Amino acid sequence: MSAVEQSRHLATEVPGPASRELTKRRAAAVSRGVGTSMPVFAARAAGGILEDVDGNRFIDLGSGIAVTTIGSSAPRVVDAVRAQVADFTHTCFMVTPYQQYVAVAEHLNRLTPGSGAKRSALFNSGAEAVENAVKIARSYTRKQAVVAFDHAYHGRTNMAMALTAKSMPYKSGFGPFAPEIYRAPLSYPYRDGLIDKGLATDGERAAQRAIDVIAKQVGAENLAAVVIEPIQGEGGFIVPAEGFLPALLDWCRRHDVVFVADEVQSGVARTGKWFACEHEGVEPDLVCIAKGIADGLPLSAVTGRAEIMDAPHSSGVGGTFGGNPLACAAALATIETIEADGLLERARQIERLMKDRLLALQAADDRIGDVRGRGAMIAVEFVKSDTAEPDAALTSALAAAAVAAGVIVLTAGTFGNVVRFLPPLTISDGLLAEGLDVVAGVLAGL
Repeated sequence: MSAVEQSRHLATEVPGPASRELTKRRAAAVSRGVGTSMPVFAARAAGGILEDVDGNRFIDLGSGIAVTTIGSSAPRVVDAVRAQVADFTHTCFMVTPYQQYVAVAEHLNRLTPGSGAKRSALFNSGAEAVENAVKIARSYTRKQAVVAFDHAYHGRTNMAMALTAKSMPYKSGFGPFAPEIYRAPLSYPYRDGLIDKGLATDGERAAQRAIDVIAKQVGAENLAAVVIEPIQGEGGFIVPAEGFLPALLDWCRRHDVVFVADEVQSGVARTGKWFACEHEGVEPDLVCIAKGIADGLPLSAVTGRAEIMDAPHSSGVGGTFGGNPLACAAALATIETIEADGLLERARQIERLMKDRLLALQAADDRIGDVRGRGAMIAVEFVKSDTAEPDAALTSALAAAAVAAGVIVLTAGTFGNVVRFLPPLTISDGLLAEGLDVVAGVLAGL
């Protein structure tokens, strides 16, 4: 961590000359379809700081979209990957298996909610995990239909796009999509409360609203799986009202429907527990895991009840690179770091620090409609003054100005009006406070 000084520093304007030159090269070499939200190119990162090619150092409140949860290039991960790359880089687990894959599966079986026998399968990305969870659920139930929710984001492959709610930029122009996908209303306390205050706080009632839609439009007898983010990611860090997830799980259990928790963004210590569904004691049938599990190396997993995970025929799931040994080594070191360094508690400390500051900002600025989230997964929803109308323009301007001032923040939300904070759990209190100071100062000037 000492290799990158843990302080914010602007050596040039943002973007600087080296980043501007690389932007020209990027435009000439990289597909226009691959977007970037930051105007700078990274050179190094560690702890709570990202340094660009011009020597500017940014306070990182994004963690590469919840990936470098233990800080970029965490020491245990660096050591583990160096050792593994010297031994072997690939054999394909489906050809010549290796113990690192098995060890990751054992840890995930231990860490995911539920005390029964579990199994895991490893893949490369969150979208792959979601696709395979659907395959496994269909194999187990011998049913076809799948339900996802309003504001959901599950990835960019064909099945994952079908499950994703938002058209631009994720789906527009890329259809047709996988069939037998249906959508139900999510519990969105802030927006629900604008219509019905009781619905905003009564999760069981909100679940019944969703169940009524599912029963009428799909029918439990046709439904293989319900796929839901316990805390939505790209949708804007929406935390369903208390009772929503347990009621939905109870209905699934009573109707032979597989409950799939997409914890790609909310999992792996991000919310102050290993998995966000633990906050309400929810034990999913299947859990989709990715992002933070390997500190930046591509790895994902589906972990769940043994009888469901074992439903597909032999070789029915897998992939050439799934559970790559380098990524597995990184995952084992990531898990060790979280447990050895007390990072679950650190996530809860970060929640208190961020919410205290952001709620104080909200009390003084009616453009902040909502502050929500858990652990180091906190969001602010911006609205036009004296209304609840989403203000995407303010949100975009705030994120751009924060970067220019040396703080990386990310936007999200169906309406483009949410700023999300995903600091690494290794960030210092001082850097976190400074980052929020900068954001508050920028907001005051807009």
